[in-house]
Amino acid sequence: MKTRRIHTLHRPAVGARRSPPLIFVHGGYATADCWDAYFLPWFSGRGFDCHALDLSGHGASEGREHLHTFGINDYAEDLAQVTRKFDVPAILIGHSMGTVVIERLLERQQAQAAVLMAPVPPIGILGATMKIALSEPTFFDQQARAIRGKYSPETLQMMRDVYYSPETTNENLIRFAPFFQSESRRAILDLTLLAMHLGWRRPALPVLVIGGEADALFPPAGLGLTAVRWQAEVAVVPRAGHTLMLDAHWEAAAERIAAWIERQS
Repeated sequence: MKTRRIHTLHRPAVGARRSPPLIFVHGGYATADCWDAYFLPWFSGRGFDCHALDLSGHGASEGREHLHTFGINDYAEDLAQVTRKFDVPAILIGHSMGTVVIERLLERQQAQAAVLMAPVPPIGILGATMKIALSEPTFFDQQARAIRGKYSPETLQMMRDVYYSPETTNENLIRFAPFFQSESRRAILDLTLLAMHLGWRRPALPVLVIGGEADALFPPAGLGLTAVRWQAEVAVVPRAGHTLMLDAHWEAAAERIAAWIERQS
């Protein structure tokens, strides 16, 4: 597979390192910058060596002009390319689509541990997409407006209702706008047909599955589907929405993740 130029953010550990490196993998429609608002400074300030990559066609990575040709396997190769730079297995932390990228990578290589935040369920996104289409018929139009940076009061309310907790402010939603972009149509198709993918390997490693209590996209009741696959621990962050690393309750999520990582050492 052709190697592409993959951009990464690096926030080195402050003080003595407390664990193997952390590699953060963003979700659909996002870029690595979504981690840098809160999570990367928070974790690096507590002794974790932090890296976040822009998947192909996202952010500052190569391939923006070919975005719609990239699928989940391409994204997994991006992550593999980044992990090969380290002398030791990393701890992989992914959000939403990023959890599928991590799971696909783990079919071919080992990691120290994995944290799956608001994971796409093993059955894929079709059910969630249909639910939103029926309950919020203007959602897809409003999301397209948000990606273009056009935020009306209706757009802000819709984004908050689906992706965040009610406590997340309009000011922050607008501040987060540069962290998001269009997503690959091929990747979305892969997520829609996810149930048809038969992974051949499930390595044994510590896994945390964590979601938000107020996640309207992938409600916490479904976390167990992913947890069973990995024999994983499950955590639910009170009042938090889908976008855990930017939500008003992001710090509670970070604390749960950090405490879990420390227990693995």
